[in-house]
Amino acid sequence: MQRELIYPYDTHPAPGTTVEVADGVRWLTMPMGGSLNHINLYLLEDEGGWYVVDTGLGTERTAELWDEIFTEEFGGRPVLGVICTHMHPDHIGQAGNITERFRCPLYMTRTEYYQARAYSSGGSFGGGSHSSWQGAVFYERYGMPRDYLEQLAVMWSRRSSEGMSMPEMPMGYHRLQDGDVLSIGHHDWQVVVGSGHSPEHACLHCKALGIMISGDQILPIITSNVSVHPTEPEANPLQFWMESHDKFLDTPPDTLVLPAHNLPFRGVRERLRQLISHHEDRLLAIEESCVEPQVAKDLLPVLFARELDARQTMMALGEAIAHCHLLMHRNRLERTLHEDGRYRFLSIDPDLARRAHPDQHDAPDDRPMMV
Repeated sequence: MQRELIYPYDTHPAPGTTVEVADGVRWLTMPMGGSLNHINLYLLEDEGGWYVVDTGLGTERTAELWDEIFTEEFGGRPVLGVICTHMHPDHIGQAGNITERFRCPLYMTRTEYYQARAYSSGGSFGGGSHSSWQGAVFYERYGMPRDYLEQLAVMWSRRSSEGMSMPEMPMGYHRLQDGDVLSIGHHDWQVVVGSGHSPEHACLHCKALGIMISGDQILPIITSNVSVHPTEPEANPLQFWMESHDKFLDTPPDTLVLPAHNLPFRGVRERLRQLISHHEDRLLAIEESCVEPQVAKDLLPVLFARELDARQTMMALGEAIAHCHLLMHRNRLERTLHEDGRYRFLSIDPDLARRAHPDQHDAPDDRPMMV
């Protein structure tokens, strides 16, 4: 019987304040729009100042709240460095402002830093796809109508006003690699890299404190978006996501996980097994749906229950394609480009009839999350 997750805290810190969760480790939140409402950020205390782990969106309100934190919580000491787990706007939105203000380094993995630099030149995370022929080919082949790109353009202009535009990145950074150890204060923090949600996501694990700062790699309630995008149309991110879960199962079972969303929790191995089981169930449901050739767009109800707007449809389609690509990698689906210009997926594993259980799947998710 699986153990339930344990949540040591009932509520999030009030805006502009921090909560000490362990020696030299503080927790704060910054606001976000939509159903997520917040992002969790963390501070690591060193002898001469503080390290900031993730930064929040690039909005005026977030900058104002950081001013309050610097004034009220830092004891007159500076930021010594900014560590960003990955390149999504809610994690790097204030990285340039903070590193410029304190003239301190930015720490990221190489792939995350340079992908952030690439997206920042386009102005919006994922927003360039609506204006390129590559984006048009991608979405049409997976079943979307031609006017869908126009819907995406409107959606991304709206998301930019909500702080989802990519900020200008600092001109340089200090590279984090899997297995690196950062000595901060009296503790060592090991860099543990995962992939799938983003290409080279860095988590920080302090064995002495029994804490892991997990970013979006391990979340207790919601599931991180794992998608194929027009920028890399043949990617297989779900394979790396599942392999990362296997890797993180080595985390000590009583570790306190400090995630980017929801509340801190204990039960990391239970949560990882839940996520592995959930995706395996979704994969099998897609196989069962593809006993007759299916366009990716028509698989969305297999994964998600609610009617989706343009943004949610983009994420849902990306996730459906990611599941199909992993099944292709496992030689359980084949993909064929038909005369109408659309890909169709067909189940090809002769053992499917034995494995199938169409009436026993998890209910489709309420909606995809942009985290």
